[in-house]
Amino acid sequence: MRGSVVEVSTSADGSVVIQPHGAVGPDEAVELRQLLVHTVRRVRPLRLIVDLAHVRELDPINLGSVAAACGLGDDHQVAVFVDNPSGPLAAQLAAAGVPSQRLRVG
Repeated sequence: MRGSVVEVSTSADGSVVIQPHGAVGPDEAVELRQLLVHTVRRVRPLRLIVDLAHVRELDPINLGSVAAACGLGDDHQVAVFVDNPSGPLAAQLAAAGVPSQRLRVG
């Protein structure tokens, strides 16, 4: 991502972890959406974790992409979780439709 950095890794249990850094804005929207969709539809891990511990802000388009990934994951039997959002970011994600059981505030 141009305005931020994203790391993708696989944890010991096979979960795919996508960890963006910085401010994730409109310039990164297509790339983040494609990464989320590709991971759910093609990689199909048991769990996809979007770790937002290092995200300062997430614009509305990217909030919607993360929320949509939860629904897409349900359709493809991939549990999608959003880990470590800041308090305000967690509230925005909930308002965008991310189910509370998918938000794991650390």
